This record gives sequence, C-alpha cells and structure tokens, in this order.
Amino acid sequence: MPTFVIAGASLAGAKAAETLRDEGFDGQIVLLGSELERPYERPPLSKGYLLGNDDLDSVYVHPVEWYAEHDIELRMGVTVTGIDRTASAVLTSDGSTLHYDKLLLTTGASPRRLSFPGSDRDEVLYLRTTADSERLRAAFQATPRVVVAGAGWIGLETTAAARSYGCPVTVLEPQPGALQSQLGPELGGVFADLHRSHGVEFRFGESAAEFRPGLVITSAGAEVPADLLVAGIGAAPNDQLAIAAGLEVENGVLTDEALRTSDENIFAAGDVANWFSPLLGRQIRVEHWANALNGGPAAARSMLGQPVVYDPVPYFYSDQYDLGMECAGLPSPGTYDEVVYRGDRASGEFIAFWLSRGIVVAGMNVNVWDVNDDIQSLIRSARPVDLTRLTNPEIPLPEV
Repeated sequence: MPTFVIAGASLAGAKAAETLRDEGFDGQIVLLGSELERPYERPPLSKGYLLGNDDLDSVYVHPVEWYAEHDIELRMGVTVTGIDRTASAVLTSDGSTLHYDKLLLTTGASPRRLSFPGSDRDEVLYLRTTADSERLRAAFQATPRVVVAGAGWIGLETTAAARSYGCPVTVLEPQPGALQSQLGPELGGVFADLHRSHGVEFRFGESAAEFRPGLVITSAGAEVPADLLVAGIGAAPNDQLAIAAGLEVENGVLTDEALRTSDENIFAAGDVANWFSPLLGRQIRVEHWANALNGGPAAARSMLGQPVVYDPVPYFYSDQYDLGMECAGLPSPGTYDEVVYRGDRASGEFIAFWLSRGIVVAGMNVNVWDVNDDIQSLIRSARPVDLTRLTNPEIPLPEV
C-alpha cells in the first residue's frame, strides 16, 4: 500500500490530505506539523480572531474528529528533520523514519526576525500562530504605545487591530510608502491615508534600530515612545529541508506548473513553493490564503499522477477598519505602467486597475463586491482594453 507523507500540517497540507481522499486514494497518509494545534487558517489571526470577533473553533480547517474518520495520521508537534531521497524516507523529530512513495512539502514560511539591541525583549511580538495572535490581543487590551515595524499587509492589519483597541500606533517603514512592494505608490498611498485618518503616524524611510524599555530608536536617530514593538517585516520560506535534501531552491522550493520539485516524487505547495506560473510566464511565490487553499489540492492531484497545470490568478484580501478589499494579480512596481480607477477613490468605493501597455495585469475592488471573478477574467484575457469603458461604472466589466 503506498504511503504519502505531507510535511507541514498547514492549510495547504490539510487540503492536500482532504483531496487525496476525495480523489479515491486509499493508501496511508501521514500529516506532520510542528504546532500542537491541528491545521488552521491564518487570515483570522490578523483579522477577526485578533479583534476578538471570531472564536478559535472557527479558524480550524477540519473538525478534530475528521482526521481519524478519514484515516489520516495527524502527528502534531512532530516535524520532518531530514529527507533521504535515495531511500525515499523522511526522518522525524520523534526519532522515527517514514518511508514515502510521494512526499509533499507544505512547511510554510516564518516571520523574518528583527536583529538589533533590544530586539530579543519580551515586548517584541510577531504574528504567525494562534498563540502569537492571542499574545498580541492580550497586549493590545492594555492599550500600550505601539510601534509597528513594517508597513506591509501584516504590519497594517495589526496596526488596524491595535487602533481598534485604542492603542497609539507609529509605523516605521524603510521604503518611501506603505505596501510599496506589494501595490506600488498609488494604492499604497490609499492605505496610508486610511490609517492616518484613524490616527496612525507613519515614519517612512526609517526602520527600528534599537528597543529600550518605553522607547524605540529609529535608523534616523529619532526616539519614538513605545511599550510594545510589533514586527511585520515579511516572511522567509521554510525551505531548509529542501536545501539539505539537495532540491532546487531559490526564494522557496522551485517547482514546475504541476507543483513538482526537481525530484519527481517530491512536491511543494503553499508559502514554501516557488512555482512556475504559465499565466505570468515566470516563477512566483505567493504568501496568501488562496494559494494554500488551492495549491494543496493541486499538488495532491499531481501526486496521484493526474495532469495538473496550477495556474491561478494570484488572489488576496484584506480588512482594515471599514475598508474591505480583494486583489487579483501581483501589482508590484515594475510590472505596470499605469493605474486607472472605476468609481471615485474619495468615496472609498472603487476598483483600481493596474495596466501594462494597455493590458490589465491586476485589479483591486475596494468596498465593491462580486466583481473579482470579472477582474480575473480581464487579467486572463491578456488583451488591450478601452480605458474609457474600463473606468465607466455604468458598463458591466464583462462587456469592457
């Protein structure tokens, strides 16, 4: 009977296990995870769970009994420590050896750590796990003076949560604007303005350089009052296993469009995978919920030998204060030459489109709903569009 091992009890790993059973695989499935929690979804950790609006049960991928009911061996608190490709076996942290026919890496990513005097203090917090979210929520309830290092998605979502608890917040960001790498200056400015309207202070072009009790010293020498420092400076793929095993790795585990690594029996999905996107014509690594949700099942089908072309339009969403948005595509600087809007930006309800040579490469709907599928269709079409029609709210997007 074949054995499929999944290293990483994440959303991607859990959805892969589910798909293997749904597709009729009746062999052994072993799902190993470093945490003592069963697989859960991470978006609530910086949104509803952090705000106290969602309970813990709502974040889990499956009920506790689901794994036994589907004959999936879930080993919590046990990690893969090594891969012996010659023997088709993994070594685990509890000292056991598991032979595999197929191996899936869904080991995710870890927050990049701050490194400067005082960065190891207890008042320096990160956000990745349920325990991290609970720690942050408890800290915010005491309304400390908060400094957030990093104006990316995690930094801004934790900033919004801190403000909702009444904490004064200063955000330090070495780049010239918020979400600079993710959205570019045009839409990054929208989010910076949103936070300023809620009392947040930004210090762009500065990073944290030292943390003393009650004080963060910035790279410019400024002293910012702080009882709590929250780090949101990005995440690094957990690709150490793949590196040690001699797999091809570059900003994550390299895979083809079928999520197969340089070893035909090893696959990767989720945050750790840097896969070839036929849509974009290049390797991409995407640290967002939808990629884990869809990548895990795609990898499972690939492990079963089914023909798979994993080619989604990258998708992510965010909720900050009264702004909700969905974004399709990867609108980082250098990928577009124009940004246009459908609707009034000042109203807080609009759709932004990033274009390259007249072709829509990304789109974001802000407080406008049920349009993201249409935006993704425009991106997939890869055809020049009439800007007059694109920006006219009276013309349905499918008719642009």
